[in-house]
Amino acid sequence: MNTSSSTLAGRKAPAAETRPAAQPAYRFKPLNIGRFVVWSLFALALAAAPHLFTSSLALTMLSQIGYLIIICLSYNILLGQGGMLSFGHAVYTGMGSFIAIHAMNKVAGLQIPLVLIPVIGGLGGMFFAILLGYVTTRKSGTTFAMITLGIGELVASMALMFPEFFGGEGGITSDRVYGQPFLGMTFGPAIEVYYLIAVYCFVCTALMFAFTGTPLGRMLNAVRDNPERVEFVGYNTQRVRYFSFIIAGFFAGIGGGLAAINFEIITAADSVSVMRSGSYLLFTFLGGATFFFGPIIGAVLLVFASILLSELSKAWLLYLGLVFLFMVMYAPGGVASLIMMNLRLAKFGKLKRLLPGYALLTVCALVGVAGFAAIVEMIYHLQLNAALGDHLRFMGLSLDTRSTDSWLGAIALLVVGGGLFEMLRRRFVRQWSQIQEEIELLIKRGEAQA
Repeated sequence: MNTSSSTLAGRKAPAAETRPAAQPAYRFKPLNIGRFVVWSLFALALAAAPHLFTSSLALTMLSQIGYLIIICLSYNILLGQGGMLSFGHAVYTGMGSFIAIHAMNKVAGLQIPLVLIPVIGGLGGMFFAILLGYVTTRKSGTTFAMITLGIGELVASMALMFPEFFGGEGGITSDRVYGQPFLGMTFGPAIEVYYLIAVYCFVCTALMFAFTGTPLGRMLNAVRDNPERVEFVGYNTQRVRYFSFIIAGFFAGIGGGLAAINFEIITAADSVSVMRSGSYLLFTFLGGATFFFGPIIGAVLLVFASILLSELSKAWLLYLGLVFLFMVMYAPGGVASLIMMNLRLAKFGKLKRLLPGYALLTVCALVGVAGFAAIVEMIYHLQLNAALGDHLRFMGLSLDTRSTDSWLGAIALLVVGGGLFEMLRRRFVRQWSQIQEEIELLIKRGEAQA
């Protein structure tokens, strides 16, 4: 024991003690090339769009798409990220519009550039979100939805009580061309207004995407998924909802300010109505509330439905309601979910097997939709345009609303197209399920080999 002790005592110090202190290791995350490409393509699309679609109607639509992207993404902070079903989001968009248009009328002599007016609208939306959001976010679920509906109705009814602020039924007008030009732009031409909207659209989209990765954004997702567990670990769920509500109100106000610049007129009946809030809800859901890019798709669909579809048919709201119904039944994740599911198939090389099925389903669906639309248009013609005669122009054809042949032909298209679609759909579902099982097996094999 003594010998071994002396031997141990006479040993040199361990090598670790004579080694110099380890230098701190610096690790860098690899660049996300895919994300860089996506954002670059988004910026390129915003910049090139008015050069690809040069008509005045296209430019008007592009401008509306730009600020509606901001509004729908701000609404998705509540619905998609926080699970808060709001029926009053138009309150903050509309109040931002009114604050912005009052600022345009009042500060022309103060030389505040027009490019800052959307920020003023955003601050206005944030102010009302701070004011009303504390009460609104004290509850969640259905109670939250009912409170937002009540607040929306309250603000809409106040429009006629305060004509000095809301302008009564005629609204408030303004002139966006005031003060000195900004970088040579007077914002009189529509193309200059579009690029102002495009810049705000890109910046606000990037900021809202960044919000999803912040601690508050992550905690908002946790509140959506499991509020009881969030309370258990010590977080105040009402405070998380409230702060997120304020952020959503700020971006909604920016979108409202851009709308005020674009139209130079704001009316309460169109800006703060419950119908406007419903349209934000409807198209955010159709685009896909569970994906960040879903509301962008929804904003595009909103503009196409409200401008193009409304021009094509007086029954456009009926068609829109049916589309919403079928999306809820068959694709509750919205258009974005359909895109992501097919990208998953393409990743595993399975998409080609489904392309013939997609083609057949599309043809049958178009046949059935054509028959159904012909029936609807003839009914509308008889009810609303009977004074214009019995004939109706539909898809390049002349339909006689008093002729049995026209009705039988439309019914035949509906029955044949719908029947074939349902038959092919069932076969397609079986094929889809088989491919999904194959993909799951491939994933399990990959995990086993790893």
